[in-house]
Amino acid sequence: MNSTTRTIGRTAGVLTAAGAMALVATPALADSHTATVSVLHAVPDLPVDVYANGERLIDDFQPGTLTDPLSLPAGDYDLALYPADAADASGEPLLSAMDVAVPAGANATVVAHLTEAGQPALTPFVNETGDIPAGQARVTVRHVAAAPAVDVRAGGQVVVDGLTNPNEESLTVPAGTVNADVVLAGTDTVAIGPADLTLTEGATTVVYAWGSGDAGYELAVQEITGQHSAPSGVPGGSAGLADESGMPLPVGAAVVAGLALAGAGAVRLARSSR
Repeated sequence: MNSTTRTIGRTAGVLTAAGAMALVATPALADSHTATVSVLHAVPDLPVDVYANGERLIDDFQPGTLTDPLSLPAGDYDLALYPADAADASGEPLLSAMDVAVPAGANATVVAHLTEAGQPALTPFVNETGDIPAGQARVTVRHVAAAPAVDVRAGGQVVVDGLTNPNEESLTVPAGTVNADVVLAGTDTVAIGPADLTLTEGATTVVYAWGSGDAGYELAVQEITGQHSAPSGVPGGSAGLADESGMPLPVGAAVVAGLALAGAGAVRLARSSR
């Protein structure tokens, strides 16, 4: 890991909530009518119900769930997130997004998470899909935890330093298995890990540090495949989505659209009543 090369600057690909999805178009990877969106629920201890146009679409959406990537129809939506099992959509939502426009060709992951100060937020990230050299893998680290700056170590060596919420940094590295942990910036105090990460040749592995001091900190891992350069190298690792506590729960496309699209509009944050 000492030979890693940083390929994307910190925060490149992190978008603001208002109108963000309009900027994540990757037309070569989607047709003219759809967007590709994954969703991570990373707000600890806060199951939510998701409403679209006043109708409940997701009931009891649990923290730690990372959805499969979905092809969603482009369009406009009014969306809101409420505490799980809210009687209806008449009260104050935890998060809301009105007149949400999702353009065709978008490729992103929307994360419901906590800010460093512990407030709920929605952050859409661009998923890097450019070619990866043969025999190499891309790893992206995203800080979405209620925590100050962190360093990411691989094999005991710092490879990402001073990463703050809600930013990211990416590296191109040899494919294989890496033992990694997350420490408070400038210290040896371990916040998450250590954990073995399998970095697949020709794929992007996205690692999310999420959680809070009260609820604990965890890793969620997303893999984006199909980025081999020509000619491709020898495959390595495994495909799919996972978090450190188990396999993600699949959700139907119509249901996930409600949460996935929430990162696109003018998002209104409301303090949790917990």
